[in-house]
Amino acid sequence: MSHSSEVPQPVEASVPAQRSRIGRLVGAQVIGIGSTVGERRVRNEDLAELGYDADWIVQRTGITERRHAAEHVATSDMAVDAAERCIAAAGVDRRDIDLLLLGTFTPDVLMPATACIVQQRLGLWAPAIDMQAACASYIFAMITAMQYVANGCSRLALVIGADTNSRVLDPADERTYPLFGDAAGAVLVAPGDDSQGLLGYAVGSDGSGFELLYRPMGGSRKPFSRNAEEYHQQFLQMEGRPIFKWVVRMLRDTCHEALDAANLGLDDIDLFIFHQANLRIINSAVKDMGLDPSKVFSNLQRYGNTSSASIPLALDEAYRQGRIERGSHVLFSGFGGGLTWGTVVMQW
Repeated sequence: MSHSSEVPQPVEASVPAQRSRIGRLVGAQVIGIGSTVGERRVRNEDLAELGYDADWIVQRTGITERRHAAEHVATSDMAVDAAERCIAAAGVDRRDIDLLLLGTFTPDVLMPATACIVQQRLGLWAPAIDMQAACASYIFAMITAMQYVANGCSRLALVIGADTNSRVLDPADERTYPLFGDAAGAVLVAPGDDSQGLLGYAVGSDGSGFELLYRPMGGSRKPFSRNAEEYHQQFLQMEGRPIFKWVVRMLRDTCHEALDAANLGLDDIDLFIFHQANLRIINSAVKDMGLDPSKVFSNLQRYGNTSSASIPLALDEAYRQGRIERGSHVLFSGFGGGLTWGTVVMQW
């Protein structure tokens, strides 16, 4: 057996190919939502001391501020806070929760699963698993939890998306540091009727684009090092231009794939929630698909890209604003490193 110290090169270095798995999954419903954000508000103006241009950030991303967690706060802390809010909103007995899935790529520690820390602190009697699909982690966790519930393997599943991005960003990297914030969001999934759940979904991965968005250091191929020349490799690295092109195409294609699986059209959707990565991406999707902007939810301006927390945070805010109610058709789409993606059409 041969061994190599080199990271495998992607097959396609520009815009990866894409192939989604299409399906339908009904018989599960969301009965509670909760979220939390980092307590420290960081405005674009606050980044001036690092040499950032506030106007440039707004023009390139649409972000005016983001939230960073306090120094003593880790991913599990935000996950627990969001989960407590979710459980309270649902009014359920936490002893009935029999599955916990945590989507994150910024765990408290590399081993064991951060979900186990959350499970213990919440006092749950449930298996607890981390799911890592970068910014698409919540989508993957949500679909998995709904499968467990719809198949009768779980009666009440807690799904959390949480990331403390500020801990894995290089303040000297002007391409990534201003983009991200820290947050967590949670939902509780319970059995529903055949009209509820995922009327259609399109999910997939394409490893040929893994180097477009990744952390080179910290795994078994390149462990953490004291070498000063390799210091920056511990942080998130991103190639923005090819990712932008890929996301715009992916959103268009997978939205239509999920809608076809649901036998619905764009006009049938009451609310669109796209991963809050960049306002230019969202606006491109709106223009490309001819969407009604009033149906597209966005909170990116205030929170930045919160990765795994992006969609549940937006869902919580939209629900509390009365934009989601029983019977609503909601389309949400997540995408991130891997490359990974998932678009679902849910009937609430």
